[in-house]
Amino acid sequence: MMGRLIGLDLGTVRIGVAITDPLGLFAQGIAVWRVDSGWIENLKRLIAESAPVDLVVVGLPLRTTGLEGPEAARIRKMAETIAEEISPVPVEFIDERFSTTRAHQILLEGNVDARKRRTRVDKVAAAVFLQDFLDRGRKGNG
Repeated sequence: MMGRLIGLDLGTVRIGVAITDPLGLFAQGIAVWRVDSGWIENLKRLIAESAPVDLVVVGLPLRTTGLEGPEAARIRKMAETIAEEISPVPVEFIDERFSTTRAHQILLEGNVDARKRRTRVDKVAAAVFLQDFLDRGRKGNG
């Protein structure tokens, strides 16, 4: 892949943001944006500053059965808005089940205190599923 990928964990209050390194090997959580504070403009700015960006990966919250519920419908609707705003950069989905649990575990293992965990978990969750997306792509290409 030539450009970077951006991962978005779209919550109802906060949006976790992750980005890959220029080679597309590693994902890193970089920001948490509030849903009520111009996050689309933040995303456009990040895309411009990180160019080229090949893809925005949005975590899709599936039920443990693998089926979509009302939350997934909300995310799909937000992703439609994102796709319109950042065109021609495409938007894809990835199953984000357990990414928040894994993010909490990573922060616990890193001895991050509870207060800081709350403020960081969204961007770490975005990095978790963005890394999954990268790893899956490598397996598919290798």
